[in-house]
Amino acid sequence: MSGSNHDGAPRAARSLPAASRSKTKKIAGLTLAALGVVYGDIGTSPLYALKEVFHAGHVPMSHANVLGVLSLIFWTITIVVSLKYVLLILRADNNGEGGLIAMLALATNAVAERPALRCTLLVIGMFGTAIFYGDGVITPAISVLSAVEGLKVAAPALDEAVLPITLVVLAALFAVQRFGTGGIGRAFGPVTLVWFFALIALGVPHIVALPAVLAALNPVHAFDFVADQPLVAFVSLGAVVLVVTGGEALYADLGHFGRRPIRIAWYGLVMPALVINYFGQGALLLTTPEAVENPFYLMAPAWARLPLVFLATAATVIASQALITAAFSVTRQAIQLGLLPRMRVLHTSVRDTGQIYVPFVNWGLFVFIVLAVALFKSSTNLAAAYGIAVTLDMTITTVMTFFVIRFGWKYPLPLCIVGTGLFFLVDVTFFASNTLKLLAGGWFPLVIGIGMFTLMLTWYQGRRLVAERLRDEAIDLKGFLDAVFVSPPTRVVGTAVFLAAEAGLAPNALMHNLKHNKVLHEHNLFVTVRHHDVPWIGFDKRIELDPLGHDCWQITLHYGFKNEPDVPEALKLLQGRGVPLDEMDTSYFLSRDTVIPTFGEGMAMWREKLFASMHRNASAAADFLNLPSNRIVELGSKVEI
Repeated sequence: MSGSNHDGAPRAARSLPAASRSKTKKIAGLTLAALGVVYGDIGTSPLYALKEVFHAGHVPMSHANVLGVLSLIFWTITIVVSLKYVLLILRADNNGEGGLIAMLALATNAVAERPALRCTLLVIGMFGTAIFYGDGVITPAISVLSAVEGLKVAAPALDEAVLPITLVVLAALFAVQRFGTGGIGRAFGPVTLVWFFALIALGVPHIVALPAVLAALNPVHAFDFVADQPLVAFVSLGAVVLVVTGGEALYADLGHFGRRPIRIAWYGLVMPALVINYFGQGALLLTTPEAVENPFYLMAPAWARLPLVFLATAATVIASQALITAAFSVTRQAIQLGLLPRMRVLHTSVRDTGQIYVPFVNWGLFVFIVLAVALFKSSTNLAAAYGIAVTLDMTITTVMTFFVIRFGWKYPLPLCIVGTGLFFLVDVTFFASNTLKLLAGGWFPLVIGIGMFTLMLTWYQGRRLVAERLRDEAIDLKGFLDAVFVSPPTRVVGTAVFLAAEAGLAPNALMHNLKHNKVLHEHNLFVTVRHHDVPWIGFDKRIELDPLGHDCWQITLHYGFKNEPDVPEALKLLQGRGVPLDEMDTSYFLSRDTVIPTFGEGMAMWREKLFASMHRNASAAADFLNLPSNRIVELGSKVEI
């Protein structure tokens, strides 16, 4: 009985529980990890969100107002996070990947047959990606500062030390990025798990002491609050939206954890913990209105406040770390999609290719975060700057989702309007409320976002102008080779790999090599690297080979926006396909173009000069394509735009 063991039970049947246990263990591990990475930002919102609703004085402290605001908070979390992101947006994955760039790729592909609409969506998506950097500055600043401000409650004598301690914590956080965060990252989940249980432990006693606060679960209280004081309610939305900041991380981290762990973590712990804590703060405000100064810390008994400051600081550092990592990832994706110039990208792990460090982004964020802390000085002032970037990104995501489900998934128009219309209305309302904070600080992340958008749009359009100019001046590769071999130049031993931006066109490096060196290698590969708007392309679809005759080949390498470009590694796939390739006998030829701004039909002169500067300071293509530094030949040329 080969299919049974000694007691007659089929082996397959006995192995199922083990496989099931392994799968359950894996999902549990991913769920725990998701707590730290996905929910760090939204999980630390209780530190400042409810306080900011009442602290500014726009919303009078009263029993009805507290219940109305709590009801708004609960239903905002339910509609924006539970329904929009967890149920709908998580379904819109691009080959398993999420985030605004993945959504942008889905939306533009869905309307590929409508060029004008595709261009509009591309610009909107580009702006949303740029605004993310504004959010990336405010989030660590307000999170860490609001945590350290607990010292004012736990030890009032340390009031003057809040800003210096905040800056020291942030400096340490950014300084360790270059070493990688793999080891530290393993502690993120457990620490955040403790944090969410602390949120529950803080909120439950106050809800038990005043269970009437649970009446705010009824949306009638939210409707009454809006109906009785429409202007006050509208102003309060600018602070209420702080409870869902970090919602975008749910979607952005889809590729790291998958839908199921993210959903389990949200419904199983994160949402209950947040609701319990907010309602606990509300119960405290109903019994002790003066606690509005800092309801989160004042919920805790006096002996627990100092340990709570340390736990909150750890939680906010984790939330900030997740955002910094996201900034690195978004930057690399934007570079590979041609939205940003090449930058130096360092890998901090030999096992996990997703762990990267981008020095320019790291220290750029740090400089602006320090500026934000020094400029605004308190979490209350920073809250005025927070919200505009978040609500803009939320609105853009909803718009993109409409085009994905309408043109990509082919759902009926009425269903698409109903499916995204409510979310769009909610997002626009929150954005409109946050525009009231524009002069009070909302301008800060907008300036950063608009600056990044200008850089991205300039780089995108500048690259297109350069490509058009090179195409106009280029010669057909096959025709050129046929002409060259009528009277062949001297052939030298070895293989030359010519990197070309456009397949089928003779690269400048080839022309200059023939002109100045007057030789041609024995074997010649003309390689074009193409980046696609899908996250991953496997090795089975990596390479296209087209023989040109005379021992010359046209090769196209395909990469997704999350693949790591590695030309030598990809060329190894040519083994057995009739292309000789000895690694030690191969030279890589690149064109190093110098961009010359000129008056004409291109961009405004200041933008052409900006593009020329960006092009000049971009990191070398050889590093980006992982070419061996001792086998590179660069030949320069000038391109006028």
